[in-house]
Amino acid sequence: MGYVQDVLQKVIERNPHEPEFHQAVKEVLESLEPVFERHPEYEAAGILERIVEPERQIFFRVPWVDDNGRVQVNRGMRIQFNSAIGPYKGGLRFHPTVYQGIIKFLGFEQIFKNSLTGLPIGGAKGGSDFDPKGKSDAEVMRFCQSFMTELYRHVGADIDVPAGDIGVGAREIGYMYGQYKRITGLYEGVLTGKGLTYGGSLVRTEATGYGLVYLMEAMLADKGKSFKDATVVISGSGNVAIYATEKVQQLGGKVVALNDSNGYIYDKNGVNLDTVKRIKEVERGRIREYIKDHPDAEYHDGPGIWNVKCDIALPCATQNELDEADARALVANGCYAVGEGANMPCTPAAVKVFQENKVMFAPGKAANAGGVATSALEMSQNSMRYSWTFAEVDAKLKDIMVNIYKTASKTAWDYGFADNLVVGANIAGFLKVANAMMAQGIV
Repeated sequence: MGYVQDVLQKVIERNPHEPEFHQAVKEVLESLEPVFERHPEYEAAGILERIVEPERQIFFRVPWVDDNGRVQVNRGMRIQFNSAIGPYKGGLRFHPTVYQGIIKFLGFEQIFKNSLTGLPIGGAKGGSDFDPKGKSDAEVMRFCQSFMTELYRHVGADIDVPAGDIGVGAREIGYMYGQYKRITGLYEGVLTGKGLTYGGSLVRTEATGYGLVYLMEAMLADKGKSFKDATVVISGSGNVAIYATEKVQQLGGKVVALNDSNGYIYDKNGVNLDTVKRIKEVERGRIREYIKDHPDAEYHDGPGIWNVKCDIALPCATQNELDEADARALVANGCYAVGEGANMPCTPAAVKVFQENKVMFAPGKAANAGGVATSALEMSQNSMRYSWTFAEVDAKLKDIMVNIYKTASKTAWDYGFADNLVVGANIAGFLKVANAMMAQGIV
């Protein structure tokens, strides 16, 4: 058994019952075999053994009182994976599915995603099995305050800077920031995704969706294509999907389908984004309500969005949402480009189908890095006590995403994997972290 496979086997044995983490590690490590052929010094220094083991894992209970006066208890966690190139950086996810394996998979991915941005930020992730849906603002506030009452010990502007993720938006960030400031007396950039009135950055809301489209635009241009007049299907209807839709429409594409966990809408005339924003951002409703305002559109219960004919597919919902059968349906319908707006939304079998059929494919650690890139830009603005304009941040975001594409593409070619952005992104992200770890000794 070779070095990479030996480490992978140990990861599976040491982290049982964590399939998402196993999947993420396998996908990265198997891309790295040619790296170790060129750099045996990495094996001698145990780089892989160290990079797959978090530097620190913090688990804690989160007690809070609901509106009926009953005490509730959730589990909180923060997994600080790697700080070789900068302070830990990664989101907090509040969702009933959160457990150690999900957070470890996300934190591991974050190491390489953050490295690809070219910015000095390490990888981490955290969250809780708390579900904000159906909770009052007062309940969410009490939970967030309790969560931060423990987490504050482990974070800081130069230590670990969490952001939002699924279930953690501006409301939750605000409550947590207020509690951090209350406990520590520090007014610092300890969280990103803050409101504009207290240190937030313009474009942060749009960043992941915009960034996805900017990288896809660069990839399409390399092949003589563009979003103009292209038919696009986007899964999800939250922050990433909404702003990916917005940017696609600005570039002349037509988004015809969006979904949520209940089902999907299909609008042959192109999705009306104002309606979707009202339903999702203001009313916090379900996507099926779209057809009340647009009777010509269709609503379908359950999965099936990937059966909609399109030129470009952008999965922006959650991990492993697009499987082999979905990939084959997309290929059969003429889809020629896929970009991951979520973390690991395509199964390994689906990715294989795309690659075998020469579908342009942009993996999540490259394509959805726009959110964390703009979070790092927010950190910079906080450090300077200064704010850039929307246009300035947007231009920096676009530059970062185009550079990610160029770096991943060039690295793929350098290692003999032409047009394979999965391998290119994994190797490029790994090399920067590995070299930093080598320079800093065995720590």
